[in-house]
Amino acid sequence: MDKSEKTEVVLLACGSFNPVTNMHLRLFELARDYMNGTGRYKVIKGIISPVGDAYKKKGLIPAHHRIIMAELATKNSNWVEVDTWESLQKEWVETLKVLRHHQEKLEASNCDHQQNSPVLERPGRKRKWPEQRQDSSQKKSLESEPKGVPKVKLLCGADLLESFGVPNLWKSEDITQILADYGLICVTRAGSNAQKFIYESDVLWKHQSNIHLVNEWITNDISSTKIRRALRRGQSIRYLVPDLVQEYIEKNSLYSTDSEDRNAGVILAPLQRNTAGAQS
Repeated sequence: MDKSEKTEVVLLACGSFNPVTNMHLRLFELARDYMNGTGRYKVIKGIISPVGDAYKKKGLIPAHHRIIMAELATKNSNWVEVDTWESLQKEWVETLKVLRHHQEKLEASNCDHQQNSPVLERPGRKRKWPEQRQDSSQKKSLESEPKGVPKVKLLCGADLLESFGVPNLWKSEDITQILADYGLICVTRAGSNAQKFIYESDVLWKHQSNIHLVNEWITNDISSTKIRRALRRGQSIRYLVPDLVQEYIEKNSLYSTDSEDRNAGVILAPLQRNTAGAQS
């Protein structure tokens, strides 16, 4: 396939990132290798979008700390960046809306690019033979044709895919729209039941062509939960998170028994909203 025919893709990862770990960063690398390897896609950017404080997850520390850690973690990446839009919203934002926000942002910047890039003729070269003028006008019309807008796809682990089955955690219409309009790139561990989960869900099965399962053969069982547990117990987290993230956590004494009790007893925002919606 010609390089220009490949669909450009932006990988969007939503989540707590509490804290960001080396595993989160590996998801981006694994997904990019897989998507580029299909020959149909070209990954141009990765976005980490930490959830806002209104998500109310137990143990969720303030968003500004999670943003700074994610920025420190991606400091040396030339393609993964951190976006603060979701975390700055006063209320919790559904993942579908975050995907839509980033797709619309890409469409707007693509539109601006089209308008602001007229084909300029070099001065002093106006006299051309008719044949050359014809070639020039053909070239100009080709150059002014709009380039395809990159497609945003949701990057996740198998746990997010399986969370689709948790009652009231997701709106069924949101799941359908995420799969139909955007698509998932799901990094699964060897022996994971992601395929079985897709088989057992009618909506996932219907949109399976838009779900890319990426096998993670070099298994990595790091999770934010385990990192926080180690920190509460005074154990080392070196080589599990980027060095700059470890330094920031230690400098600010971020994770403790007290921080883990944050939002204890509070119902998770999506469960509150979707349960209320189901009852009304």
